[in-house]
Amino acid sequence: MLLIPAIDLKDGQCVRLKQGLMDQVTVFSDSPAAMARHWVDQGARRLHLVDLNGAFAGKPVNEAAVKAILEEVGDEIPVQLGGGIRDLDTIERYLDAGLRYVIIGTAAVKNPGFLKDACTAFGGHIIVGLDAKDGKVAVKGWVDTSNLGALELARRTDSHTGRVLSEFLAGRAAAHPPARGAAPGARPGRPSRAPRRRSGS
Repeated sequence: MLLIPAIDLKDGQCVRLKQGLMDQVTVFSDSPAAMARHWVDQGARRLHLVDLNGAFAGKPVNEAAVKAILEEVGDEIPVQLGGGIRDLDTIERYLDAGLRYVIIGTAAVKNPGFLKDACTAFGGHIIVGLDAKDGKVAVKGWVDTSNLGALELARRTDSHTGRVLSEFLAGRAAAHPPARGAAPGARPGRPSRAPRRRSGS
């Protein structure tokens, strides 16, 4: 079993929201990089980051905090990020900065073509994030609920990515199956920090 600590970022701080409500916030730290170091020192083998502001805004907002985390621990363990990722340029920029995996959530529901393009361009670095409320996919940081069932979307996207990260509002349970062909808990080698180029470009 691979347990992945999560760092939720809002306004440059490490926080927790109550049931996804941006106005009900508990702040745990003003230093995301220090929090990341704490988890690594505790034995974490991967980190999960969420740009909460980005999820609501539809574009990266806490990029400085993400890069600070990558500078602190990105050479030691894989780091994955979701929230506000809606275009290929953003994915490329984050991967070039040292991020291992990019999580696509809202865009996987709203723009399936983008998901397919991302998986083609950055194969092996894309995870689909499914936030579910009452069995339906929630988008835009839990604000909206689609008519699409979470399991239905998981089946659709699994053929593209082989990775699905799910979170359910009731109970906050998360599941992250390993990539096809990988042993549970397997850790792929650290990618080069050289600028990444899209497949076929």
